[in-house]
Amino acid sequence: MNTSTNTQTNAQKPKILVARAIFPEALAQLEESFEVRSNQADQILTPEELKKELAGVVGALVTGSERIDAQALAQAKDLKIVANISVGYNNFDVPAITTAGVMATNTPDVLTDTTADFGFALLMATARRITESEHWIRAGKWDKWSIVNNPLGMDLHGSTLGIIGMGRIGQGVAKRALGFGMKVIYHNRSRLAEADENACGASYVPKDELLRTADHVVLVLPYSAQSHHTIGEKELALMKPTATLINIARGGIVDDLALAKALREKTIFAAGLDVFEGEPSVNPELLKLSNVVLAPHIASATEKTRRAMVDLAIDNLRAALGGKKPPSLINAEVFKAE
Repeated sequence: MNTSTNTQTNAQKPKILVARAIFPEALAQLEESFEVRSNQADQILTPEELKKELAGVVGALVTGSERIDAQALAQAKDLKIVANISVGYNNFDVPAITTAGVMATNTPDVLTDTTADFGFALLMATARRITESEHWIRAGKWDKWSIVNNPLGMDLHGSTLGIIGMGRIGQGVAKRALGFGMKVIYHNRSRLAEADENACGASYVPKDELLRTADHVVLVLPYSAQSHHTIGEKELALMKPTATLINIARGGIVDDLALAKALREKTIFAAGLDVFEGEPSVNPELLKLSNVVLAPHIASATEKTRRAMVDLAIDNLRAALGGKKPPSLINAEVFKAE
């Protein structure tokens, strides 16, 4: 962990933690205003290391790899804000953070379209067996064009897309599906307003009906104790044997072991996964299968979007430390205007 070295000016600067590597230009900007403890080596901090690094800082930029809970905050007596560089914040124990009087923020909106783009790309790669076909070529199995003996996929156009979790990103995926002439159905904790449904051409259905009806199922719901294993053995059994499952939400939404079994036994046709239980570890049963497309949690990974995420997290941090309400404050009850 590195610390800014300009000791003459650092004495007057508030101390902050940057828990993972960020763009050098963003780090340099922070160092103009703060004494920065930075982790540009990008090593994931252990819980004890994180607890130590949070002690004595007034703000922290963190990611999903840092669990912010009562243990992490035990010695963070000066901490005013933890700014997550992510739209999801299942790494935050929000009640514990709130009890500690610390503001918590995330980075919504700036990654919506990029993530929706990737969700649709993953859907297309899965349905049309793109990565499997590439491996097939690399293995020297393509010796001729064939009507029936090349990898045959599933159509998107004219099919039914089922989206579970219809927030900003889910709606973005739905709007992209309209261009493919897909029928869009969705299930959400609460039904969208009629105007929002019309804007993305989507119809609300119960979850079981969605699973039985959809040709392609995309998961875009936030992770919580309630959404843990939203898709398990029972739900997979409801799906069509020709259906695909796409997860761009969070690991733990899907029971990965049950999914591997369903893919192996052809209960469903294929899956595309950007997130995993216990990532960066991936269930070895999934790695054995050819009918699953695997991506390393990159749905928001364009340079423009990742820079926007960092910038918003910094805006949140600067606002909180300047006595202003952060743009994307999660626990508004903690904020007290100065």
